[in-house]
Amino acid sequence: MDEREQSTDGGIYSADYSVDRKGRAGNSLARLLRVVAYPVLLLAVVSVGAAALWLRWDPAWVSSLFLIGAIAYLALLERLIPYDRNWHPGKVEWRWYGIYFLLTMAGSGLAQLLVALAVGLISPAESARHLWVEIPGALLAGSLVSYAVHRLGHRNALLWRLHGVHHVPEKVNVANNGVNHVLDIVLAQSLVQLTLAFVGFSRPAVLVVGLFVAAQGYFVHANIDVRIGRLNHLLASPEQHRLHHSTDLSEAGHYGSDLSCWDHLFGSFTWYPGREPAAVGLHDPTSFPGTGEILAALTHPWRRRPAPDPGPE
Repeated sequence: MDEREQSTDGGIYSADYSVDRKGRAGNSLARLLRVVAYPVLLLAVVSVGAAALWLRWDPAWVSSLFLIGAIAYLALLERLIPYDRNWHPGKVEWRWYGIYFLLTMAGSGLAQLLVALAVGLISPAESARHLWVEIPGALLAGSLVSYAVHRLGHRNALLWRLHGVHHVPEKVNVANNGVNHVLDIVLAQSLVQLTLAFVGFSRPAVLVVGLFVAAQGYFVHANIDVRIGRLNHLLASPEQHRLHHSTDLSEAGHYGSDLSCWDHLFGSFTWYPGREPAAVGLHDPTSFPGTGEILAALTHPWRRRPAPDPGPE
């Protein structure tokens, strides 16, 4: 059998896929899930957002509960339609990822209190513009700031010492989307939220955009065999984000986790149908502590760098 087989939708499956996963992917339920999984997630964003605005639900509770629901949904899909079964977390990894998730949420939540106060003071409760005009504008503005911060996190040496923690795992799945340095998350979220507030987008628009961004952030990181075809040129997807985590830096673009238009505009779009990373993780695995070394990872930005080797005289 040839090492790689061409799929009917222009993608490519590895030989391991056809042998190890063909039975699951070939049944009718799996085929249906691969088609409807993403539309169902988007429908949930619209439905919850509309209900929250209509019924005036507390944004904090809505965002938190929706995030939990989205994570549970995607984690279930990882079991039903996995991209790579070898990327499922083991028991030890679940403990690591759980600690990272709790630390990130707790630290980010505490740090975001001041940001939330600022957003509440700056953002108008009601918009002078129609909400369905505001929402696309808020999404474009927020995604541009997020793209810039993310790309800078890869280009700036100091910021990379924060963001690189996220790239240590040699798997990409829903669980390790929470493997982050607390300060990296606080910085990115603060800049996006403050930008939306200063531009003048209303709190309802920010809420709806926040639901979409949260869903997209975990969707693109999910270990699921879902392909969105030509929509890749507008929206981010797992197909793109796996390339972002590639150890081959020539294909590791895709800094947008919600929209892909900025990657197109700024030349960091590398996906084409069937393109898959050979391996994911750090280009230099020795440059960061392992995922299980949680304290070392959190203190890594302040650890003294080794002196450069002067080389032979």
